[in-house]
Amino acid sequence: MIRSLRGRLFTGLTAIIVLTGAAGGTLAYLWAYNEAIEMQDSVLTQIGTFAMNASTRQSQPVGGVDAESEVVLLELGPMPHGSADDRRLWTLHDGLHDDVRHGRQIRVSLWSRPDGSRFAVAQGDEIRVEIAGDMAIRTLLPFAALVPCLLLVTALVIGRSFRPVFRLAEELDVRRADDLRLLPGESAPSELQPFLGSINGLLERIRAMVEQQRRFVADAAHELRTPITALSLQAQNLDPLDMSPAARDRLEALKSGMRRTRHLLDQLLALARQDLASSEVKETVHLDRTAMAVVADLLAEASARNVDLGFTVAEPVSVSADPVAMVSVVRNVVENAVRYTPDGGRVDVGVYRESGQAVLQIEDTGPGVPPQDVERIVEPFYRGRRPTGDGSGLGLSIVKRFVDRYGGSMEFKNLTGADQTGLRVIVRLPALD
Repeated sequence: MIRSLRGRLFTGLTAIIVLTGAAGGTLAYLWAYNEAIEMQDSVLTQIGTFAMNASTRQSQPVGGVDAESEVVLLELGPMPHGSADDRRLWTLHDGLHDDVRHGRQIRVSLWSRPDGSRFAVAQGDEIRVEIAGDMAIRTLLPFAALVPCLLLVTALVIGRSFRPVFRLAEELDVRRADDLRLLPGESAPSELQPFLGSINGLLERIRAMVEQQRRFVADAAHELRTPITALSLQAQNLDPLDMSPAARDRLEALKSGMRRTRHLLDQLLALARQDLASSEVKETVHLDRTAMAVVADLLAEASARNVDLGFTVAEPVSVSADPVAMVSVVRNVVENAVRYTPDGGRVDVGVYRESGQAVLQIEDTGPGVPPQDVERIVEPFYRGRRPTGDGSGLGLSIVKRFVDRYGGSMEFKNLTGADQTGLRVIVRLPALD
């Protein structure tokens, strides 16, 4: 069973065209065949008319006619004579007859002269059939050429008719997963309008549900920041107090857990703000200056762990983006490199222009990323099969969403060598002239 509508239409129309062509061709063949037979009879009659007034009275082939027609003039005389076939012909009345002569089926036209002598104009049936068949087949040539042309035109018309469906499918294929805009239906065929209406209704319901979930996450993260901040302040107030080493260790563990929780809430709020941003105002952002500000802000954390954080190149290059979003992009990537670089390691930051793109490159001397995790490290909350550190698994996901929004790309490459391991992260964004 053919499941494709286009296949069904083409198969049905092909069957109609072929059957119609076959029926029309058969009728045309029969009509042309009968016309050719009648034309051969007319030729015999015309030759008999000329022979009636001719001076010669002897049996001979008739010249001046188509060489393949093999028309013969038979002189029968004033009375029956000759072979039995000739004598039988002599007894037939004037006109057209089907007869046999010398074992061959012939078509014969009998004539009588005023003086009583008779003659016949004869032609073999096999020649007549061959000539009529050839003429009839020539009438089928237009049908033979027309049917393939009709099939081709039918395929083109069907393909063009289904083009709006393919355009809608292509538009859906290139959309991002979070792009829930309604499908345009103004230029779509009327047959697709009910389908588009249902799809758009479904998109509206999905968008409302997603918006509700995003707002819930944003509200929950925002509300949780207040108690976490209060707990952090209370923990800081305990620092001046005299307490045992065991209590001091527990206090540090508590403060570390609250820092991780606060970081997670900040990431969730950033992710929620990015998801809820429907109409974002873009500005000219100097990527090199943004990177310098982020590196300066993280120098204290890097120095505390003796991590060498600095620039290898910092070319002036600008992009069109939300300044807050670009700070989040640079900070998440650099902070991620600092966090996973062991004490005494190195993190190199580079900002430069390449082929009309602004490039942010970060290299660290950390353990790198297992090859099987490279494709998944941008997924929310994914920290790999062997997670280390106190990250939330949201930083690179936030970066990926911002980069995709601005038409950029991200690349991850493990650095392997005799004396170095690490990870190279390259973020590319369209650069301003």
